[in-house]
Amino acid sequence: MLLAGCGAALVTGGAVARRPLADGQYVGSARSFPNGATVRVVVKDGRIESVELLAHQGSWVGARAEPVIPARVVEHQSTDVDAVTGATNSSNVIMNAVEDALGKAEEAAGGGGGE
Repeated sequence: MLLAGCGAALVTGGAVARRPLADGQYVGSARSFPNGATVRVVVKDGRIESVELLAHQGSWVGARAEPVIPARVVEHQSTDVDAVTGATNSSNVIMNAVEDALGKAEEAAGGGGGE
């Protein structure tokens, strides 16, 4: 018998302090069954100014991550922040969507993707 489950998505990002980021608005998305997220990230002066959750597919428990994770990302200037208890996969998917958007900001700055 084969059992399939949904493990938590791995977080792919980290601090943005030493990454070259072009100012602007960037949309990013990420999926990890059964969750998905799309975000708009505003970068100003090379820092994350705001994160807006445009779409989130998740359970009612996962919805608890919706206001928390974007605020933590901005506060800590990182796409690797503490997940919301009970909403780990949703938390990680939102963080990864922000990382996807920041990858576009890094490409726009000519950074090409990391250190």
